[in-house]
Amino acid sequence: MIFYPNSGLRSPMELILAMDLKDDLVVHGKSGQRETYKPLDWGCSPTADPIGFVKSIAPRHIYIADLDRIGGRGSHDLVVRECARLVSTCYIDRGSRTPDDLLEGYHIRNIVGTETGGNDLSHYPGGYMSLDIMGGRVIPNGRDPLDLLRMANGWKFQGCIILDIGAVGTESGLNSTMIREMRRVYHRKLYWGGGIATVEDLDVLREAGFDGAIVATALHHGKIPLAWIRGGRMC
Repeated sequence: MIFYPNSGLRSPMELILAMDLKDDLVVHGKSGQRETYKPLDWGCSPTADPIGFVKSIAPRHIYIADLDRIGGRGSHDLVVRECARLVSTCYIDRGSRTPDDLLEGYHIRNIVGTETGGNDLSHYPGGYMSLDIMGGRVIPNGRDPLDLLRMANGWKFQGCIILDIGAVGTESGLNSTMIREMRRVYHRKLYWGGGIATVEDLDVLREAGFDGAIVATALHHGKIPLAWIRGGRMC
C-alpha cells in the first residue's frame, strides 16, 4: 500500500479470493481442522472444480492453499498453473519446505508459510511469507508473532500474509489492537487472512494500513460484494 504521511491518502486495499484445494476440489472448513473440510458447493460458484470455480467467480486475485501438498500427500501444481492463467495474481502456498519447492508459472507469487518452511526463513530468495498463527502464537514453534515480524523486515520476502488459521472459516471478526500493532512493526506489504466477517472488518484493516485482505466465507455468505472480488479491491 502507498501511504502519504499527513495526507490521509492511501491506495485501495487489495481483495484476494481464498481457495483451499484438497483431493482435486475447492474445499471449505473452519479453524484449520483440515480433515473435516468438505467441497465448497454452496457458495458463489455452482462447482467445486477449481478451474470452473475461478471461471464462475472471476476474481482478479486468488490465494490458493494446496492442502494436499502442505500435508505431504500429493499436489495440485497443474491445476494451480491453469487457475493462475485466469487471474491477474495467484498467490500459492504449496507447503514449501526449501527454496527448491517454489513454483514457477504465469502470474504466480509464491508463499512460504511458517507452518512448513523450516526454522530459518531468511534463506528463501523472495515471494511472500505467511505468518501462520493459532491461538495468537506462530505455528509450529509457538513464537510471538510480533517478534517474527520484526525479524522478517530483514529477510528477502516482498511482503507478509498474516494467516490466523484458527479463525479461518469462522467469520469471528478481528482484534483491531493486535492488527494495528502488527502493522506498526512490519515495514513491507502486509495482508490479512482469517476471521473476516463483514465490510466493517475490511475497514479495520484498511484504516490500520494493511495492503490487502484474503476472504472466502464472508463472500460466499453474501457479506462482501462479489463485484469487489472481481475488481480486486474495495470500492
